[in-house]
Amino acid sequence: MSEVILRAMIASDFDAVAGLICDSTNAWYRAAGKPDIFPGGPESTRLFCDVYESLDPGCCVVAEDLATGRLAGSCFYHPRPTHVSLGIMNVHPDFFGRGIARKLLTFITDFADARRLPVRLVSSAMNLDSFSLYTRAGFVPRCAFQDMCLKVPGEGLPPVAGHLVRPARPDDVTAMSDLEFEISHIRRERDYRYFLANRDGIWQASVVENPAGGIDGFLVSVNHPASNMLGPGVMRTESQALALIIAQLNQHRGRSPVLLVPVDCPWLVRELYKLGAKNVEIHFCQVRGEFAGFDGVVMPTFMPETG
Repeated sequence: MSEVILRAMIASDFDAVAGLICDSTNAWYRAAGKPDIFPGGPESTRLFCDVYESLDPGCCVVAEDLATGRLAGSCFYHPRPTHVSLGIMNVHPDFFGRGIARKLLTFITDFADARRLPVRLVSSAMNLDSFSLYTRAGFVPRCAFQDMCLKVPGEGLPPVAGHLVRPARPDDVTAMSDLEFEISHIRRERDYRYFLANRDGIWQASVVENPAGGIDGFLVSVNHPASNMLGPGVMRTESQALALIIAQLNQHRGRSPVLLVPVDCPWLVRELYKLGAKNVEIHFCQVRGEFAGFDGVVMPTFMPETG
């Protein structure tokens, strides 16, 4: 068995990492009896390299097989003032059983430990291999989310009465960041500046205002062949969450975006069922290290991940 080394991803690795993400993730879904999650192929999954490298240059570690030069695994990570977020991690099926995922994860946890920061991620409850990997490393499931999919009619959905929802503006970023810190106790202002700049042309964001002119919630969404989903977002109430969800769903008319809804928001879940939403998976917010409970509604995403 040849040696595998860890090193930082470089620009010439982008296509190989995109192929690794596509092949390994699709293989897991096929093994679970599901259709490919990335039908667009590696051309679509290059999105992860492009977006994550723009957000966090140099923050992807790859595992290279020295004998063949192949990339056996990869993992993105996102350092933030309050935490380190563990992004998408993949190991190619040809390299299963060699402890590569554990090595990649240890690299990230060592990085966070050196900075005395907790590590956060969103993990599938259906993938018991990854669940075991994370819990063995000290991660604790803190919140469960229903992954719901909803086909948005071409005419859109009626707005929720009683809430002032409008498109987010670049001058909202500080208020968005402060609200997330109040509700989720994390900060990632850079992410929101990136979304609202929208240089990729794939991001949308809405805020809900309160009578005093402040912000009581916001929700981002992405529309791309590799990722069509709502989030991240935080809101004070379930009613505000529904208003923001519908505003963002109406940006995806004729499509079927995915959204992660906290299981402890039963009214919100029931209202989404009424609109035709269906459950497609369950995910956990997992945290290694310090964690403070949520003081509102939290909707995570995978672009970039933070539970």
